Amino acid sequence: MTKKEIVKKISEDINLTQLKTKDIVQRTLDAIIQTLVSEGRIELRNFGVFEVKQRAPRKARNPRTGAKVYVPSKNVVTFKPGKEMEELVRKMNPENLPLLEASADADLDSNGPVEPVAEPQTSSSAD
Repeated sequence: MTKKEIVKKISEDINLTQLKTKDIVQRTLDAIIQTLVSEGRIELRNFGVFEVKQRAPRKARNPRTGAKVYVPSKNVVTFKPGKEMEELVRKMNPENLPLLEASADADLDSNGPVEPVAEPQTSSSAD
């Protein structure tokens, strides 16, 4: 989904022009960016937390030449989804995900069906 599609949906939902809705959406995104730049963190309840973190410098390898290269440290934005989003995404039907549609033959070695990973069981403190 693109920003344009989001604007169209919101404008239809709240019966506002797409031009005004686009301005509101853009101002919201700009406010998120400005908060990240000035404060380094923004928490949107029931959605998630955006945070600026510094990635450490490292040594890497150029895959074409094999030469070692130095990658300097840099700031990156991380996102940790909120509890509500996390739960809803977990409940999604995996067949609806575009990544799985493109790679329906994920098991190229014919190892049989892939079993879902069981949730870790919590031990009771009665032991």
